[in-house]
Amino acid sequence: MTMTESRPPVAPGEPAPDFTLPAVERPETVSLGDYRGRSPVFLALFVGLWCPFCRRSIAQMGKVESKLKALGVEALGVVATAPENARLYFKFRPTRLRLASDPEMTTHHAYGLPKPAATPQFMQMLEKTRINPYGEFPEALPVIEAAAAVAKQDGYTDTDTDKADLDRQWPQLKGQFLIDRDGIVRWANIECATEGVAGVGKFPSEEEILTAARALPR
Repeated sequence: MTMTESRPPVAPGEPAPDFTLPAVERPETVSLGDYRGRSPVFLALFVGLWCPFCRRSIAQMGKVESKLKALGVEALGVVATAPENARLYFKFRPTRLRLASDPEMTTHHAYGLPKPAATPQFMQMLEKTRINPYGEFPEALPVIEAAAAVAKQDGYTDTDTDKADLDRQWPQLKGQFLIDRDGIVRWANIECATEGVAGVGKFPSEEEILTAARALPR
């Protein structure tokens, strides 16, 4: 895949770029500095709510959040849509995961998350690659069909805001970073980094996340 990125992805051992963004759950800001010297943080960077894999992963992270907290790790998600759009969505689909809004994807750029170029070759790869990211389909489906199937299962219909976010963002990749209390990245996962297009929609499993959290220096 041909990638466009402002810098290579932030790697373990590097300082985590700081940010200050609008919080989703209430009218305040959230900053990575809020956690500095207080607790490690599991940071998940999502795209907009048009992405069915992101919506599903946010729901899953809501279930992992308490297990991370038991290990002394806070969890924070960044969703790439306007605060008011995120607040409306999570009013009806509440989550335990603390969320910040970043419609311009400044954090994605700061953390070096790649954005593949939508070349004819890339589109062909999407058409040919079959995925089953949650293991719930009888068989793997082409990427676009898998996304549509997940959206149908979740009973979700795209809004005009979703469509506008999609037009600006696609095909931005997602990433997750485990950051220690000193602000140093200790573990990172970048979508498609190891499996190419076959990794689209895959989020680290609960056990992968908890194993990384347990390995943090105390």
